[in-house]
Amino acid sequence: MTGGGVRIQASPLSNSASCPRCDVSSRRVHSRYERTLADAAIGNQPSLLVLQVRRFICANIDCSRATFVEQVEGLTSRYERRTLLLLLRKIVEKIALALAGRAGSRLASALGIYVGRSTLLRLVRALPDPPTTTVEVLGVDDFALRRRHRYGTVLIDMDTHRPVDVLGDRRADTVAEWLRAHPGTEVICRDRAGAYAEAARAGAPDAIEVADRWHLWHNLAESVEKTVAAHHYCLKKEPESAPEPTIERTASEQLKRVAEQVHTTRQEGSILAIRTKNRFQAVATLKNEGMGIRTVARQLGLARETVRRFYYANSVEELLGAPRAGWPTMLDEFAEYLHERFNDGHASAAALYEELRALGYRGSYSSVRDYLRPFHRIGAAAPSRPKVPKVRRITSWILRHPDSLTDDEQIRLKQVLTSCPHLEAAAGYVTSFAEMLTERLGTQLNSWMSAVSADDLPHLHRFVRGLDTDHAAVLNGLTLPYSSGAVEGHVNRIKMLKRQMYGRAGFDLLRKRILLSD
Repeated sequence: MTGGGVRIQASPLSNSASCPRCDVSSRRVHSRYERTLADAAIGNQPSLLVLQVRRFICANIDCSRATFVEQVEGLTSRYERRTLLLLLRKIVEKIALALAGRAGSRLASALGIYVGRSTLLRLVRALPDPPTTTVEVLGVDDFALRRRHRYGTVLIDMDTHRPVDVLGDRRADTVAEWLRAHPGTEVICRDRAGAYAEAARAGAPDAIEVADRWHLWHNLAESVEKTVAAHHYCLKKEPESAPEPTIERTASEQLKRVAEQVHTTRQEGSILAIRTKNRFQAVATLKNEGMGIRTVARQLGLARETVRRFYYANSVEELLGAPRAGWPTMLDEFAEYLHERFNDGHASAAALYEELRALGYRGSYSSVRDYLRPFHRIGAAAPSRPKVPKVRRITSWILRHPDSLTDDEQIRLKQVLTSCPHLEAAAGYVTSFAEMLTERLGTQLNSWMSAVSADDLPHLHRFVRGLDTDHAAVLNGLTLPYSSGAVEGHVNRIKMLKRQMYGRAGFDLLRKRILLSD
């Protein structure tokens, strides 16, 4: 062999062969030729089997085939360029399923098996689907074939944690048709998507629907974050303290008032604020004309979720203040330093800007100049405000188990909750919901929903309305032991398979690898 390897020459021992069409045995040899087949490596060296095969003349005059080539059972097959030995084919198939084309070809070459990347992909496509049996507990979830454009559906047997099928879309009628074609499903674990709920009711109306607990907690976390953002301004209020002398208090209040006025003017004149006001006015105008969210989104060329946020907002101040009120500026961490330096007599904005740059400040000179402008007007810097924790940091403290918080985090969380009764109420609801989730106390769901609905927490009200529309599945999720954890694991594995197959990830090939790879 060129480049090294093992070459084996052989010929069949039989003196006759049977026609593959009419099965009549024949001894009349028409011609002979050499057939080269790749075989399993020997001593880590590639091996070739050169087989001397014969072409026979069919003895049946009524047969439509005049000649045929003999095949060695268990060794050769028509048009096959590799032996059918179980070891070799199994090795190549496993490599193809694990690594797909290019990477699989490189590994096979290192093992002494020379096979092209396209051949590996053809082998995967030729593999039969695993047999489908009755699935009593079914897990359903979607995955992105092309993010934000095309999605598929993966179906998992929750008893074996193995995929049973992959569908090319996530429409309700497609999933319902699959359920009708595979009866016997008793429990369906799914996320909060309405399409899968509709499919379960249409395709398996007697099955028990179970909403996944992780998605329930994730939905609650989103509502809590919006609640924290909406009430973040409460944490910026100065705590009540003993009254100061009248002259000092007047000067301090004047400093704060001038500084906040400059800050407010900059905020209202920002590009973001102007764009938000214009969008709110446009959405409100179309809403008053009776248009729905989808129509407004198409009319204005905006994302549907963006239009939804503007559509349900009561005022533009809610849009400007709620989600972004807690966002820090680059100067926040340097505010105390600026105040101290200014009161020490260093009032030059240019000099202070250079000092801040040496300390790691990455903002602009104009931000420093505008920040110091009210101090120049009065001649002194107001006391710097204590740093307020970010929205996501506070949300994380509320959602985490108290035992996982450090002593400092527990103290700061207590200060935050004391400053705002709304956040304190929200934290209490999170704690009680977490107990329902971990202890399977679904019987307490209705009372929890009633308590939240009666409180002044509009973002949690939306979460409760979502629970109410899917009440039966949510109740089962908080009561029964079933979970969609195995489904989420397979969705993560699918992402890895897609990365391996970048550029060659046709749905049929991806489906085979999802169903057959370990």
